[in-house]
Amino acid sequence: MKEITRAAHALSDETRLRILNLLMEHECCVCEVMQALDISQTRASRNLKILFDAGFLKMRNDGLFTLYSLDGIGRNFHGDFLSAVKKGLEGNISIKTDIQQLHESKRIAPRCSKGKGVTCRTC
Repeated sequence: MKEITRAAHALSDETRLRILNLLMEHECCVCEVMQALDISQTRASRNLKILFDAGFLKMRNDGLFTLYSLDGIGRNFHGDFLSAVKKGLEGNISIKTDIQQLHESKRIAPRCSKGKGVTCRTC
């Protein structure tokens, strides 16, 4: 019962629905979600964590990037929730805009940990 409640709560936020829509298109890193939805890193990360904790997402590391993708398809009730979300979002203009912005987004490496304000891969 707690799993269903957690999943339903995760779907009760517009930003999280928009993130799920992006991930229905393809796997994304936090920076792609930020760019596509025009939100802060903190907001993107917080909402990805809620979706992950609710069982909708899986993540994998690819070099400097943590990539998120859907994990609930065809398993328990998560797939049913995802199907309902997809159907409910069909035809929504802002959702179409999010997808267009996702296709224009780029993976951006994290800032240098030494505080130099440049992007690097050697620190």
